[in-house]
Amino acid sequence: MPVYEYTALDTSGKSLNGIIDADSAPAARQKLRGSGMFPVQVKEAASVSMPSGVPSGPVSVSGLFKRVKPGEVSVMTRQLSILLAAGVPLVAALDALGSQIVNQLLKKIVAQIKESVNEGNSLAFSLSQHPRLFSNIYVNMVRAGEASGALDLVLGRLAEYGEHQHALKGRFQAALAYPVFMFFIGSLVLFFLITFVVPNITQIFTEMHHTLPLPTVILIGVSGFLKSYWWVVVLAGVGVVIGIRQFIKTSQGHYIWDKIKLRTPVLGSVNQKIALARFARTLGTLLESGVPLLSALDIVRNIVNNTLIARDIDNASEEIEAGKSLAVPLGRSQWFPSIAVQMISVGEQSGELEAMLNKIADSYETDVESQVMAMTSMLEPVMILVMGLAVGFIVVSILLPIFEMNQMIR
Repeated sequence: MPVYEYTALDTSGKSLNGIIDADSAPAARQKLRGSGMFPVQVKEAASVSMPSGVPSGPVSVSGLFKRVKPGEVSVMTRQLSILLAAGVPLVAALDALGSQIVNQLLKKIVAQIKESVNEGNSLAFSLSQHPRLFSNIYVNMVRAGEASGALDLVLGRLAEYGEHQHALKGRFQAALAYPVFMFFIGSLVLFFLITFVVPNITQIFTEMHHTLPLPTVILIGVSGFLKSYWWVVVLAGVGVVIGIRQFIKTSQGHYIWDKIKLRTPVLGSVNQKIALARFARTLGTLLESGVPLLSALDIVRNIVNNTLIARDIDNASEEIEAGKSLAVPLGRSQWFPSIAVQMISVGEQSGELEAMLNKIADSYETDVESQVMAMTSMLEPVMILVMGLAVGFIVVSILLPIFEMNQMIR
């Protein structure tokens, strides 16, 4: 059923804006009149359902810049959980939720979900029609919550999971913001010095037709090249980035890239812990929500974002189907540390696997955060040192010919 945006007047003459679902524009106007409102304008909203990755229906220029932030989805999930826990029916809860949402894109999506549920579809099916907004984890947990009759509890866990991931991502971004800013500013300063300041100074040396020191020759060569062919450097950099990204999209390239991420000194350890934290947190959340272990592992393999670890999870699924425990196949993997495997084994034996997985996730997330903080704190002096060396090279390259000229004059 289509969704319509409307502008209407209430009985006191106050202007109201909102979204309503109806078979047609006249039906929408009739529905508004039945609610005691006087429609001023009713127009069909652009479709926001994107199951294939391509929007169906007209797309406005302003719509291209609209997006729904993960934090908004977490807030919506939390509110829906509270409404359902208070005994509000699902359709009524979605209707109340839609009237409170400020983001117009999310408002339209909630209206479409409400209409789909009102037509008799499950909430999980309705959410699955918007895969860009609701991930497989989200949909499967909701499906498990509907099957177990504990949808409000599952939505609460989903909200906590989303809030936790959003907060963790925010801390990483905050830690990396200053080094990234310094890198770009430093690069721009060096580029300005080499392409605009240095040529004006070194022009005196080239006009003297004297043999110049090697550092000065290198500086003049680099300066002349960047001044004349800076666009070549930019195009080459863009081409390399695009080429690497296209190679990573292939199965072999993805495998090689994931292997590099795990084996790179220092960063490899961080990437491994990030993947294991995602594995443990997601698997624990799914199991707590009633998702079967094999189904949960099938979902988790796509969350770890690493082909090598995903293969080990696939092998574990096959052995679990054969009757083995989760800890046995993971113990043979080189990417799952023995301490994590032991904790999983203890969790299986004690019946507290979900709690153990959450403890593993907490431990690795703390380790990752401390490692990232340590690396970013080291990046600042390293970047200052590199900038100092670069500026020092420029200064020495300019001063050497001056010293030689002074010696010749004496």
